[in-house]
Amino acid sequence: MGALPSYVSGGWHTPSGDGTPAYDAATGEEVARISSTGIDMAAALDHGRTVGGPALRKLTFHQRGALLKALVSHLREHRDELYALSARTGATKADSKFDIDGGIGVAAAYASLAKRELPNDTVYPEGRVETLGKGGTFVGRNVLTPLHGVAVQINAFNFPVWGPLEKFAPAFLAGVPSLIKPASQTAYLTHRLVELIVESGLLPEGSLQLVCGSAGDLLDHVTGQDLVSFTGSAATAQRLRAHPAVVRNSVRFNAEADSLNLSVLGPDAVPGTTEFDLYVKQVVTEMTVKAGQKCTAIRRAFVPAELIDDVERALCEKLAKVTVGNPAAEGVRMGALASLEQREEVRRSLKALSGAGRIVFGDPDRVDVVDADHERGAFVSPVLLRADDPDRAEPHEVEAFGPVATLMPYTSVEQLVDLAARGQGSLAGSVVTGDPDFAREVVLGVAPWHGRLLVLDAEDAGESTGHGSPLPAFVHGGPGRAGGGQEMAGIHGVLHHMQRTSVQGSPTVLGRVTGQWVPGAERSADEHPFRKSLARLRPGDSVTAGPRRVTAEDVAHFAEFTGDTFYAHTDEAAAAANPLFGGIVAHGYLVVSLAAGLFVSPEPGPVLANYGLENLRFLTPVKPGDELTVTLTAKQITPREDAEHGEVRWDTEVTNQRDEPVAKYDVLTLVAKDG
Repeated sequence: MGALPSYVSGGWHTPSGDGTPAYDAATGEEVARISSTGIDMAAALDHGRTVGGPALRKLTFHQRGALLKALVSHLREHRDELYALSARTGATKADSKFDIDGGIGVAAAYASLAKRELPNDTVYPEGRVETLGKGGTFVGRNVLTPLHGVAVQINAFNFPVWGPLEKFAPAFLAGVPSLIKPASQTAYLTHRLVELIVESGLLPEGSLQLVCGSAGDLLDHVTGQDLVSFTGSAATAQRLRAHPAVVRNSVRFNAEADSLNLSVLGPDAVPGTTEFDLYVKQVVTEMTVKAGQKCTAIRRAFVPAELIDDVERALCEKLAKVTVGNPAAEGVRMGALASLEQREEVRRSLKALSGAGRIVFGDPDRVDVVDADHERGAFVSPVLLRADDPDRAEPHEVEAFGPVATLMPYTSVEQLVDLAARGQGSLAGSVVTGDPDFAREVVLGVAPWHGRLLVLDAEDAGESTGHGSPLPAFVHGGPGRAGGGQEMAGIHGVLHHMQRTSVQGSPTVLGRVTGQWVPGAERSADEHPFRKSLARLRPGDSVTAGPRRVTAEDVAHFAEFTGDTFYAHTDEAAAAANPLFGGIVAHGYLVVSLAAGLFVSPEPGPVLANYGLENLRFLTPVKPGDELTVTLTAKQITPREDAEHGEVRWDTEVTNQRDEPVAKYDVLTLVAKDG
């Protein structure tokens, strides 16, 4: 059997030599051989920078998102094939769905994010425009552009599909090509994933490469435009972070490392409560999903001292029902570890942990398995330890990366927070309680040591994704031992791959750079902008209309018609006593309505619909007798790739007869591309 080929520099590279065998975790049979012999790592990085990068940067965020969406559909059609290979990693069908469907789901979430949060452009303007001079002719704003490098991802063995996709999706959306280096134990599954992606023909050449086997001298060739993302042990993360080229070139390095995650049971969650049952179920789930080989799995289970016997008994009863064996066998709930080496590592860690407590469930050296050989397969029993002295160091320092958790008592929130901090930083924690005050106290106490916290109770249990499930909209990472980095995190995951640059200049120049009209820049009023399709509309196209006098009758009628009879609009004496108004004032929404009546072009035309206002502020009270003028300016034009219309954001400013701003807001409309 030859070694798996890698996909680099535009083609499949078959290494010379036999390579290192990767084995079926359940049967011990050889699945593939892994080697990176003969790969020119410098050339692969250069291919990404010179071929993949330019091709991606020509596309807008929305175009990249559309490609991601198409890729998601393609991968979903091949899930069964990936499931079959996933079983050879020791994963049950449920484990495989967690990995495969979860990874595809992350890519789908980023495809959706493109249209929801990013412009249909190649540059991302961030934050508001800042006025830097008194006259408004010198302004500044942050803009983000894609780095001109490669996102190098070095992944762990436990999630061979989720791991690559959760890193690839935000990098691709940002316009940065990726190079995937999977862990050798399960590289054959990642290899098939990349084969499917390449076979789809959807992505620009150079936007994705794969190196199976050793990374070799890969990191020797990274530059300040490249990024490195690592998932794995804290010790390996520390070594890679200190690589001379990474340090010398200030390479962006993101680490998501294994951590001693905790779960806390609240004092209110006594036996018989929903929260008690949720806690027991969650701990068992986190011990057994992926055979405990999750960086987010619960390692430290803290319970009130008076409840520890009850919790131990309930956990042991539930663990006794877990069937271990061949993932393909009927009824098996927990499969094998990824490799025999991983099993030995878990056993070594258990020996270290046993000094701080006793095993109350499981035997690390023996487990009954279904349809498999206990010795040939990398099987291990779920193991629950109990450490009655939570001050012992081992449970807060040693991680057994498998189906292992340690049960510990606490007597106060203060003690709990101290014990949590001894883990030196975690990816995930959870608090199971029906007491919101206890939840607040614990969350605020342990938050500095955690990247994500779940509060689980009877109210949210039906929809909760669980302690161990990272979500693409939120950060997946944690401080200290957990790596100090983050993955996913919605838009922040995209921006991690881009350079933030502050641009200062005139409003006209800043508008041209960002593709958005900036207050102070020139306006064009040659034709009512509502008569222009997207093909003709340009940022800065504007209309000014008014004045419109506001009368006391207008205010009274609006109050009666809408039912908004707040005293400031209807009671002269009470309104006069209000220090902000000093008399009757117009409703804010009356001002907005009158402004719309001034700027609208009523005839049918390219404007299809008004679908909202944003950033509305009422700045100066409007009194009967005031005269309103409105200026509407096209600020941002966003064509939609999959529709015959797009979104136009209009800067709207309403002023009174003294040129004082009365209201400012953005109007959002849908406008036809042609017509």
